[in-house]
Amino acid sequence: MQKINRNAFYVFGCYVLWGILPIFWKLLGSVNSVYVLAARIVWSFVFCLLVLLVMRDLPKAAQALKDRKELFRLFLCGVMITVNWGSYIYAVNSGHILDASLAYYLNPIISVFIGFLVFRERLSGWQWFSVGIATIGILVPVIHYGTIPWMALVIGGSFAMYSMIKKKVKAESQISLFWETAFMTPFALFFLCMMEVQGRGAYGILDGAQWLLFPISGVVTTIPLFLFARGISRIPMSLAGILMYINPTLQFLVGVMLYGEKLKLTDDIMFVCVWLALIIFLMEGKKKKV
Repeated sequence: MQKINRNAFYVFGCYVLWGILPIFWKLLGSVNSVYVLAARIVWSFVFCLLVLLVMRDLPKAAQALKDRKELFRLFLCGVMITVNWGSYIYAVNSGHILDASLAYYLNPIISVFIGFLVFRERLSGWQWFSVGIATIGILVPVIHYGTIPWMALVIGGSFAMYSMIKKKVKAESQISLFWETAFMTPFALFFLCMMEVQGRGAYGILDGAQWLLFPISGVVTTIPLFLFARGISRIPMSLAGILMYINPTLQFLVGVMLYGEKLKLTDDIMFVCVWLALIIFLMEGKKKKV
């Protein structure tokens, strides 16, 4: 129980940091979102490399090359997290933080079903009831506006897939993140060069100390992912999914309170349903000593 709590705390800390991350990405709101994504990948790779050098883990990272299945899983993780990062940055910097928030409200439901179908995690009747309440809450704005929230589905779905693959990765967190970013870095460097040549990069937009935001992006990206990788493989997928509600709630508060995004009645209904579901799920989980 103590080990599960400690690992759950790692995931909890990751979600808190992610919840306030829109504040940082807003600082780069004047730069093309694809450029920001590419720079985020490159500097995350650099930071991961520095961590491996300090911890003297490069030989361990090299051992991963011997396991093709493990490398393939790490490559898939790299693809999924790149899709997630890119769609999320676009949502934040185009004034749709609440849409990004909806994505991460949708993600726990996907995670619960993945836990049930893939990892054979069992839920009680009350926990399934809580999932149903959350689902209803999320469907309210979808039905009301009559449109499918594609952005939310891409952001939430890509992270749910990342979580599923991540649970099967054997490598330690710093090694897995190194390879995930290493696989994506050549593509990111290509985009950075291409966009600067085309005049769509950051040159002429950022000035002086603002350029430090890019290396800092590697730090604020990898630290939460270290925490996530440390905890996700050791706690139930369903618990990780429910804890995820911390992330979009903080994003929601940032969008409404800091950046003045409008809150609709359907949003109120969704948040009430989601938090009621969260309380039921956690109370039932406590009874079961999850």
